[in-house]
Amino acid sequence: MVALFGDYDQNVKQIEERLGVSIIARDTNIKILGDNQYKVQKAWDIMEKLLCFIKKGEVIDKSKVRYTMDLILEGNDNLIDDIMSEVICLNYRGKPIKCKTMGQRRYIDAIEQNDVVFGIGPAGTGKTYLAMAMAVTAFKNKRVNRIVLTRPAVEAGEKLGFLPGDLQNKVDPYLRPLYDALYDLMGPDTYLKFIEHGVIEVAPLAYMRGRTLDDSFIILDEAQNTTSEQMKMFLTRMGTGSKMVITGDITQVDLPRDKHSGLIEAEKVLKDIEGIGFAYLTYKDVVRHELVMKIIEAYDRYNNKGA
Repeated sequence: MVALFGDYDQNVKQIEERLGVSIIARDTNIKILGDNQYKVQKAWDIMEKLLCFIKKGEVIDKSKVRYTMDLILEGNDNLIDDIMSEVICLNYRGKPIKCKTMGQRRYIDAIEQNDVVFGIGPAGTGKTYLAMAMAVTAFKNKRVNRIVLTRPAVEAGEKLGFLPGDLQNKVDPYLRPLYDALYDLMGPDTYLKFIEHGVIEVAPLAYMRGRTLDDSFIILDEAQNTTSEQMKMFLTRMGTGSKMVITGDITQVDLPRDKHSGLIEAEKVLKDIEGIGFAYLTYKDVVRHELVMKIIEAYDRYNNKGA
């Protein structure tokens, strides 16, 4: 009951506010009260589905409650298990990494079915982390021999000046999110061992020029901050037996005003080529704090109104 209701009943409060019902627990019994029979039934369906998750050993949080509500109220009850059942990989603590939304499921399917995939969507939708999980899975299953992770070194509106240290020290801050994801998926010891042996490479995009990457899983993160020339350079690094995933948010371009985003251009140039897939995520796929979803939605409304 504690797992179902959540800390301070936060899980059921979401359902009550969304559907205008009251959910009351007495010992092991649950009673749902409301004036609208349809909404009472939907609240019951949501509670039953959450209970199924708990029986399977899954943790119920606010984002899972929200998305379960969305699917059931849209009449997509049958899709919930399809989306959340498949385990992509286990992190080093043994926690299963799964899709949490329909958009994420389509994104993973696109990666499985194509050699080059563009994952485009707002912050917090799991674009980079899921791509990393797929890369780790491919490596563990010996489908690739190494993982290459890269990002353009572009400041988000701030000039960082002359950072201290050698070249690696200067670019590390840009690559920190990639290091963090690797650390979580592989654990500190395995992560350091693979980095030292060059099996996993994390480098700024400028380091990719002139290379051919065979039998590799290659991820380009923050691709909205590549120029047209950089994007073409990166895509043509692909060797035999390799897979590429390019992630980015076209609403957060940090390039100078006179530079065009390589991601936006690639979307137009490559959309009809077989073997290249595009997966689009929206604010509905945000799996960070629920306020992130509301912030993105509010900015979208504001920008559309201004247009």
